[in-house]
Amino acid sequence: EQKSTVDYIGVVQGIPICFDAKECATDRFPLANVHEHQIRFMKEFEEQDGIAFLLIYFKAKDTFMYLPYAKLDEFWRRMEEGGAKHFKYEELDPAYEISTYSGTFVHYLEQIQMDLEQRDSR
Repeated sequence: EQKSTVDYIGVVQGIPICFDAKECATDRFPLANVHEHQIRFMKEFEEQDGIAFLLIYFKAKDTFMYLPYAKLDEFWRRMEEGGAKHFKYEELDPAYEISTYSGTFVHYLEQIQMDLEQRDSR
């Protein structure tokens, strides 16, 4: 059986991106919703100068969030070290909330730009 990688792999404004879309009923996102092979794939994608992220719909808050790979990796490592097997909505940067514009339901280009700017400032 072939394991899927992520939901989308493509190029936006000349930048390779990949993401997986997830949904969460509460304000706690279980890391069990992300598979280890997806984490590996996103890590390798980032190592090749791509941008990897999750788009998460928090149903209870009716909100979409952009989760950069670096933050996902931080939560994943915390879990591997015996910490929480989930992360809370409150742990996410509110600047990464995805707004809707003129019928574009999940408009994540601004968050990609913000992600790039934060990488450049490191």
